[in-house]
Amino acid sequence: MTRHVPGGKDSNLPRPGEPWTPIALTRWSGEYLQGKGIETGRLDAELLLAHVLGVRRLDIYLQHDRPLAPGELEAFKVLLRRRAKREPLQYVLGRTAFREVELRSDSRALVPRPETEVLVGEVLSWARGLEGPEWCRREEDLVGGGGPGALRALDVGTGSGAVALSLLAEGPFTRVVATDPSPAALDLARENALALNLLDRLDLREGHLLEPLRENESFHVIVSNPPYVPEGEHPFLQAEVGGFEPAQALFAGPEGLDVLLPLVKDAPAFMEEGSLLALEVGAGQARKVAEAMEQAGVFRPIRIRPDLAGRDRVVLGVASR
Repeated sequence: MTRHVPGGKDSNLPRPGEPWTPIALTRWSGEYLQGKGIETGRLDAELLLAHVLGVRRLDIYLQHDRPLAPGELEAFKVLLRRRAKREPLQYVLGRTAFREVELRSDSRALVPRPETEVLVGEVLSWARGLEGPEWCRREEDLVGGGGPGALRALDVGTGSGAVALSLLAEGPFTRVVATDPSPAALDLARENALALNLLDRLDLREGHLLEPLRENESFHVIVSNPPYVPEGEHPFLQAEVGGFEPAQALFAGPEGLDVLLPLVKDAPAFMEEGSLLALEVGAGQARKVAEAMEQAGVFRPIRIRPDLAGRDRVVLGVASR
């Protein structure tokens, strides 16, 4: 590691001839990353070192004074340089925690976000009957049958598979169809499903929006975290997002609605009475998407749910013909 410290705080360095220790390395690296514009520099440095050492983040402090081996330092340096270039931490670590599952994460798909955890939570609440009507508990109303609680879901634009796999892992879903136009993203979703032993219940299909569906298919739930960033916002995105995450999964026309509105229009053809459409939306889009649901004349009731920051994030509509 270089002996220069941003800001000149040489107290964070080991003395000449002394080895690097976890505490000294994370202090120095944290300041280095903060100097690159990363506010969570110290936390990121701790997570990177814990990853290299194969321990929990807490454990690097339990062994704070142990000398680091040259190979450990070199491996850490490689990851630190990647993060300093503003590559998302999840890509550098190669994994992301999402609700109850851990997913492989790389540049083939967006990093799963807390906002999408809210989307999944709304779907699971519905599917478990906490808010939904009797259809999700009556065997005779189940699309495709399969017994009580045997629900089918469609995840449009699955990316890493975070939504689809969470529904299978946590909810009463026997099968989820997951579509995506990106073969690389589908490969990533397949790897995650295999790691979680859920591949036998996941049907991955390549294609845009609802194009991969078969005639007469229908679902209890259609859920999507689609591209919804307006194209003009590209210069204002965080470096981690605009510089590394796949543009195809981010941008959707001048208002960010070029995927959401067609999905609202076409989804009813694959929904039964009482089925749920659940969509994640961007800033300022919830009302427009809710209005599109109203104009479709199919969805009643329609609800808007906030994310953890209080921003309108999820639009829900129940098919009622």
